[in-house]
Amino acid sequence: MTPLDIPFQVRNLIAGKRTDSEVRLPITDKYTGEILAEAPLATEAQVEEAVSAAVRAFDTFRRSSAEKRADILRALRDGIARRADDFTRLIVKEAGKPLSYARNEVRRALDNLDSGIRAVLEFAGEQVPMDYLNGKGKTAYTVRVPYGPVLGISPFNFPLNLALHKIIPAVGSGSPIILKPAPQTPLSMFLLADILEEAGVPAGTVQIVLTGNKSAEQMVRDDRLKILSFTGSDRVGWYLKSIAGRKKVFLEMGGNAAALIDSDAPLERAAKKLAYGAFLYAGQICISTQRIYVLKDVFDRFTDLFLEETARIPTGDPSLPETVNGPMISRKDLYRIRDWVEEAREGGARILAGGNIVDETHDLFAPTVLTGTRPGMKVVDEEAFAPVVIIEPVESVEEGIRAVNASRYGLQASVYSDSLKTVRRFIREVDAGGIMVNEIPGFRIDSMPYGGMKDSGLGREGPRYALREYTQPKLVVIQD
Repeated sequence: MTPLDIPFQVRNLIAGKRTDSEVRLPITDKYTGEILAEAPLATEAQVEEAVSAAVRAFDTFRRSSAEKRADILRALRDGIARRADDFTRLIVKEAGKPLSYARNEVRRALDNLDSGIRAVLEFAGEQVPMDYLNGKGKTAYTVRVPYGPVLGISPFNFPLNLALHKIIPAVGSGSPIILKPAPQTPLSMFLLADILEEAGVPAGTVQIVLTGNKSAEQMVRDDRLKILSFTGSDRVGWYLKSIAGRKKVFLEMGGNAAALIDSDAPLERAAKKLAYGAFLYAGQICISTQRIYVLKDVFDRFTDLFLEETARIPTGDPSLPETVNGPMISRKDLYRIRDWVEEAREGGARILAGGNIVDETHDLFAPTVLTGTRPGMKVVDEEAFAPVVIIEPVESVEEGIRAVNASRYGLQASVYSDSLKTVRRFIREVDAGGIMVNEIPGFRIDSMPYGGMKDSGLGREGPRYALREYTQPKLVVIQD
């Protein structure tokens, strides 16, 4: 792909118009390093225009029918379906995502929109019981009303689908949204802007605004925007919350997902699925498997199986259908994870597989397995966002649960066990927003409630659940 054959406008969508600017950001192919396009960074004046347009649009959009809002989502779904190959190609190149996984992201985006359409048409308030004491003879119910214009900030790793997780509930609730894409991967949103224009979506309803950190902070601080929905690192997310003023804030900030392997677990299946879940897309997924704790009596057997599966993970060009472990998003992140692994090795950890840069030119890091780690090491405490996993033995289920919980994160976790007692205890005691049983921590479908505890975030995604988060109840009491 070259700048000449990109089949859409590389321009922001502000107040119903495609806009350019003099300050431009090179967007690269994450495997080859080739410059795909130069994207315009919105100026402060353009950002102000976007906010003003969202405020103006809210007065009309908040009164739109559910059918009208569902029609906008249908238009997005149909447009993405028509341009599915373009989106897939873009995601492979600008995000470095393996081809099969990029196709899956587009498929999930379509399913996400279908779920959103159903949720919008079914969304309602509730009857409020009141036929007693002073309420006798009255009928009461709630209607759900939007808070106001939304600022959505989406990450690089799912440049289409995670942006839609912000756009769908905003549109569905009658809230105009300004979507700021990640600077590494804005092209998918510029293609979506073409679809928004083709669909005739009213000006200011959905705006695509790539801008720098200073202007983004300006929007976060702006009281005219009533909701902030952010997906990214916990450091940035909590900072943005601290400056967001009176906004309602949703944060989805990843983690270092853990799995517990019980003595009676299906070891072969667990090893195969967890290896894939650890190294897919170079581990650059919020719920990638990063920590595995194994009951001591099956530790050696499971580790051998896991290493066999690790050796089968294909690393390389993301445009090839067989690739699982592609490039890191940047050279900086390639060096970062190299240094984290070296820090662990110097601290006494053993490298069982990988631990090295495979190809510096293409930013490839080997699927890496460590053991003998301890708290305080970055590979244990932090979100690696890289193809690195630790495996450690535990003496008991109780010790394993303590290890899983010994993290400031709590997005999703999993347990592999055939014991109902173990499973129920894990569900009850593990502090995570999602518990997977005999499945990898990285399992997700887009209609489910998705979000974390502790430093992993606030609120829940998934159209049905996010619609409630983006709206507030208005009580109506009628004297019969």
